Amino acid sequence: MEFKHIPIMLNECIQGLNIKPNGKYVDGTLGGAGHSKKILENLNEKGLLIGIDRDEEALKAAKENLKNYQNVTYVHGNHDDIKGILKDLKIEKVDGILLDLGVSSYQLDERNRGFSYLGENKLDMRMDKTQELDAEFVVNNYKEEELATIIFEYGEERFSRQIAKNICIYRKNKKIETTKELVEIIDKSIPAFAKKDGHPAKRTFQAIRIEVNNEIKPLYNTVKDCIDSLASGGRLCIITFHSLEDRAVKNAFMEANGKCTCPSDLPYCVCGAKKIGNIITRKPIVATKEEQEKNTRSKSAKLRIFEKI
Repeated sequence: MEFKHIPIMLNECIQGLNIKPNGKYVDGTLGGAGHSKKILENLNEKGLLIGIDRDEEALKAAKENLKNYQNVTYVHGNHDDIKGILKDLKIEKVDGILLDLGVSSYQLDERNRGFSYLGENKLDMRMDKTQELDAEFVVNNYKEEELATIIFEYGEERFSRQIAKNICIYRKNKKIETTKELVEIIDKSIPAFAKKDGHPAKRTFQAIRIEVNNEIKPLYNTVKDCIDSLASGGRLCIITFHSLEDRAVKNAFMEANGKCTCPSDLPYCVCGAKKIGNIITRKPIVATKEEQEKNTRSKSAKLRIFEKI
């Protein structure tokens, strides 16, 4: 299957990065290289792009898409390890970093990856197929309380407890192996009146995917590490797709902007707040109405930009 992924808010990201032709840039979520290709178009032969992705199929597709460019370094890894990756490449600072978080259109459409709640496929949901933890393990081995918490917090699913309960009841008799089995359990757990807002399994599948790929827990520190990795004047652009991601990014940006986190009743600051940059986007940028009509995935996207001083 061809690796297709429409880059969201492409022009806004390129403008936000404020690209220097001879600069060093990181695409921490390379995917099909839609954003990266545009970055490379703005670089000269002295410029460098580091493309990172934990999905080996994405890296393969990106190499094909960018085969006409020589100034690209490909890394099979996780953007959470940005500092270690740059250290291994002997790069001290970069001029810009882009993160397009969440799952790609290709991963959703490639049914055998198990991200989609449509059809009948093996429960997987791993972005990096070399890792051990997958959706099948989560669904069949996590305790009921753990499942309920994950589905509620990561999926914002109000029927999380009933879904978790029914998963545990089902798996007592048979291991849950396919996306279809999980969808049927979820569907039976949600009352009819609550099924009007999209597919009933959408939120639960999102929650399990986030847990499998550890998308939220490290994000706050990842944003801070990205900012630390920027040269003076360097920019960090991050696209998020749900409130948990956006909150982590917003809070990390505010800390780097020097916001004091001390209780209001303290007479002076003891948290050691230090300003290391400026938030360029006081409010997140959203996709234009035209883009949202062409690419429905862009409807929930938010772009935040930070500049290192």
